[in-house]
Amino acid sequence: MSQREKRIARFKSRPKDFTWNELVGVLYSLGYRDAAPGKTGGSRRRFVRFRAPVVSLHKPHPGNIVKTYVINNLLEMLTKEGLL
Repeated sequence: MSQREKRIARFKSRPKDFTWNELVGVLYSLGYRDAAPGKTGGSRRRFVRFRAPVVSLHKPHPGNIVKTYVINNLLEMLTKEGLL
């Protein structure tokens, strides 16, 4: 099993300790890239992919752990779009 497959399998298992960097890695492996943030982007991050919905997320702070509802929503959207 490749590292990409392991990362996606971990994402699908909806872990309570999934980090922001792991989530960004999942999105990158699915073909998403960072949209250029403006001067005052704050903690909002946008990820774009050709012919796919834009993913707009808040980077967690002060910690680095992604909330469970974010994982659930993103998993639902990516599955519906046929990316997972």
